[in-house]
Amino acid sequence: MPIREPKIVSRFVISIFLAFMVIGTFTFIVQAAGDHPEKAWRAYLINFLLFSAISQGGLLFSIVMNTAGARWSRQLSGVSESFAAFFPVSFVLFLILFLGRAHVFPWLDMELHGKEVWLNLPFLFSRDLIGLFILYGLGFAYLYHALWFKLPLGSGRPGLSGLLRRRWQHRPTDLGKYRRRMTVYGNLYILAFALVLSLIGFDLVMSMDPDWYSTLFGAYTFVKAFYVGLGAVIILASLLHLHPKVDFSLPASQFHDIGKLFFAFCMLWGDFFYVHLVVIWYGNIPEETAYMIQRTQTAPWHALAWTVFVTGFILPFLILINKRIKTLPGAMTVLCTGVIISIWLEHFLLLGPIYSPSAVQLPLHIADGLISLGFLGLMAASVSVFLNQFPEVLGPQPSEAHR
Repeated sequence: MPIREPKIVSRFVISIFLAFMVIGTFTFIVQAAGDHPEKAWRAYLINFLLFSAISQGGLLFSIVMNTAGARWSRQLSGVSESFAAFFPVSFVLFLILFLGRAHVFPWLDMELHGKEVWLNLPFLFSRDLIGLFILYGLGFAYLYHALWFKLPLGSGRPGLSGLLRRRWQHRPTDLGKYRRRMTVYGNLYILAFALVLSLIGFDLVMSMDPDWYSTLFGAYTFVKAFYVGLGAVIILASLLHLHPKVDFSLPASQFHDIGKLFFAFCMLWGDFFYVHLVVIWYGNIPEETAYMIQRTQTAPWHALAWTVFVTGFILPFLILINKRIKTLPGAMTVLCTGVIISIWLEHFLLLGPIYSPSAVQLPLHIADGLISLGFLGLMAASVSVFLNQFPEVLGPQPSEAHR
């Protein structure tokens, strides 16, 4: 008879996440069918980029820690790996993006002056689709082997957890082989993460203004993804730690360690944000400067640029200098939430002027928030299902001798 264990996330909470999804989906459909469908697809693209980056960067934390042989983060690895549950959703969301191609890509009716070889829809969607398929495939391959070390053997659980246990029941427990495979898949994921995130940044953000280019934009994109991924891992770990009914607890030292890593990528992202401005200002090339001038010196975007820089870098930098803050899960939850919101605004800063070139005030509407709420519900529901299916990932890792 299948074993029923207590759920990490209650059905009531998951139903709230599903309600968020319904609200966001309804808002998107209504706006996409209205007079300005480009606004709906702009919000869709921004949220696809942000939440996909969170899931990709969230899993990367576990992989980087495994590659580095860091023992302090073992209990956090399960929290990190839960974000891979959003990978299939992200893949489907990218396919849906093709339906709004006429509203998403402004260069479809533009003279591209020889760039048609790269900027054409069949090639763009094909290469991005293949890239995401490889990235997510490597992520799942790593996760498969990571779960092998975490799940106890037995076939009494329903669903995917029970299926994996039954499959492993008849496998030789070759620890060295699984450890080596896990490391290889992890290293390949790191490589794919850098390459695919760079490609996504070039194709879905930088190409929206086909006259502008930046050789630094690819690195900027994957650094930003790891930054928000770390923030999401800290938020989820803090919520689980503070939940009285969840058997998950982290010592202050581990919150401090991941807080230091978050602090490091805060500085790295701020450096990339600033370097873009300095290099373009120094080069003084019209194709590059026009892009930055519009976003940093003209209304209404200049105020948003300063808001992003202050909330995404200045405030986290000043706050995280304090050692004690890094050990407080409640404070870190608030801080990381603020950073993720600032990165949402940063995506809006990059894409907004393209879709609203003559705006006299920020074209932010309640629909943008409701569509974002729908994406939040999608991610939260995906992670919740994973944690309910594999609650063992939150506990101490089984000894290798037992495996």
